[in-house]
Amino acid sequence: MRKLLILAIVGLAAQLVDGSLGMAYGVTSTTLLVLAGIAPAFASASVHLAEVGTTLVSGLSHWKLGNVSWSAVGWLAVPGAVGAFCGAVVLSSVSAEAAKPWIALFLFLLGTYILIRFAFLGQSTPQIKKQLTPKFLVPLGALAGFLDAAGGGGWGPISTPTILASGRLDPRRTVGTVDTSEFLVAIAASAGFLVSLDRSQIALQLVLALLIGGMIAAPIAAWLVRKMHPRVLGSAVGGLILLTNARTLLTSLDASQSIAATAYGVIGVVWLAACVTAFVASRQESGERHVEISREYEYSS
Repeated sequence: MRKLLILAIVGLAAQLVDGSLGMAYGVTSTTLLVLAGIAPAFASASVHLAEVGTTLVSGLSHWKLGNVSWSAVGWLAVPGAVGAFCGAVVLSSVSAEAAKPWIALFLFLLGTYILIRFAFLGQSTPQIKKQLTPKFLVPLGALAGFLDAAGGGGWGPISTPTILASGRLDPRRTVGTVDTSEFLVAIAASAGFLVSLDRSQIALQLVLALLIGGMIAAPIAAWLVRKMHPRVLGSAVGGLILLTNARTLLTSLDASQSIAATAYGVIGVVWLAACVTAFVASRQESGERHVEISREYEYSS
């Protein structure tokens, strides 16, 4: 009972981060289950079964709060579902560990760009010069869906920074669109695992615990996205990308504990500085906007 309660709390915390920053539920939950001794395929299967419920609630919450770009959802979600089904089948027989360091390096560079862009370059809301197109979204969805199922997590960490870095969608709607699209991905991945694995070995109690925690957190996370300033949200996403992918890179390089601790410390300090800078700038911009509105009101009167 105590173990299930802990898993429910983990599911709540993971969904709170995932729903507000667009990533981390799958990676966090799968990692915990693997550490608990569950085989990677069954851990990923359990997490994706729980995500069917959490992503449904998350998507509905984001939709109600206007955080979703529906024109992008279909082109991202359908290829993502196909990729997820294939990834689930592949994981049942082959590990996708070899590709993880290269993906982590790519995402680390994207995270660096996002952190600098939103925290230090003064772009509170990206200037949308191009729209998201099927040519951009289809391969992104297919790759992210495949790696999400095969690697035990990756839909958010790949989709969110890539869309953000493209400058084609603001942070709030990027997170909402990615989270809403994940519903189809979770269904397809679950179907792939149920077809390929022995269903009797999937612990439904673990699935239920993760599901309950995640469903409680989903509406709260969607509300946070609605309230957070784009600069603060973008900086938070960028720092999370750096931290999660640094762990993968350091592990693949067999870095010592002292080197890893130093790296995490440096990233933590930079992340904190970026968030503080973004917060201060957002307050200043809000103040300037308030003054402009007041002047316009006085002029019209």
